[in-house]
Amino acid sequence: MSEILYTYTKTFSPIGAITLYSDGENLVGLAMPSQQYTLPTSTVTVIEENLPIFDETFAWLTDYFKGKPPKTLPQIRLFGNDFRQSVWQELCRIPAGSLVTYGELAKKLYPKDSNTGIRARAIGGAVGHNPIPIIIPCHRVIGVHNNLTGYTGGLAVKVKLLELEGIDVSQLKWPKRTTKNTV
Repeated sequence: MSEILYTYTKTFSPIGAITLYSDGENLVGLAMPSQQYTLPTSTVTVIEENLPIFDETFAWLTDYFKGKPPKTLPQIRLFGNDFRQSVWQELCRIPAGSLVTYGELAKKLYPKDSNTGIRARAIGGAVGHNPIPIIIPCHRVIGVHNNLTGYTGGLAVKVKLLELEGIDVSQLKWPKRTTKNTV
């Protein structure tokens, strides 16, 4: 198997350092301070470099963190099976300032399936493997009864992103074992 070259760069944001990954033309990953990103193949070389896709992504993130609707989505390439791809595409359809539950996503993706509980758990797994959080807005997904659920960047980051989008987070319920650490 031939080796694949990936590039990365880092930027600072209101939620801390963000690392972006590219295959040279597309954004393939975004890692927040509290997570590690796993590249989609084991035979890789990773170098730090500035690329036009990173400039596009910086512009998108700058607008987003200023509360302005970003104009153009950076060119992305997603690595994942068909199921995960379908979930990630559905996440992109959630408008800024909106929340959906895992069950609602299950009903959208499988409208004729009555077993939405099992589907919702599977969707949760796909959401948790989202390689480009923030841009693919998995932070807009919550549990049933307004329960905050896990987030790759941590729940405090999830809440900060939701607040940035104008969502009243006072009605969201924190898990019992999680403290409300600030970012």
